[in-house]
Amino acid sequence: MSYAVEISAQAEADLRGVFEYIAFELQSVQNATAQLSRLQENIYALDEMPERYRRYDKEPWRSRGLRIMPVDNFCVFYIPDMEKSTVSIVRVMYGGRDIETELAKHTSE
Repeated sequence: MSYAVEISAQAEADLRGVFEYIAFELQSVQNATAQLSRLQENIYALDEMPERYRRYDKEPWRSRGLRIMPVDNFCVFYIPDMEKSTVSIVRVMYGGRDIETELAKHTSE
C-alpha cells in the first residue's frame, strides 16, 4: 500500500532553514544541497511502511501517533494516518535542539 506524503508549512520552513543555515552560515552550498536531498529522499520514502520508525515517547505527542525518523543529524517528525493512507510531516529539526520546546511551539501555533 502506498501513502500520500504531506509536508506541513512548518516542515517546509524547517527544510528551508536547514538549507539556508548550511549554505549561508557554513558557506557550503554543495553540502546544503546534498543534505536537503537526503532529507527529502527519506521523507518521500515514508510512502511505504510509514510505521517502521518508533513513536515519540513524550505526551501529548505519543497519543497523537507522532513518530520520529532520524536522518543524519536531523529528526523528521511525522504522523501516519492509516485510514486516510497519508503521512503528515510535522517538523524537521536538528537532533541537538530542545525537541520538546520546539514541538510545544508547533502545538501553540
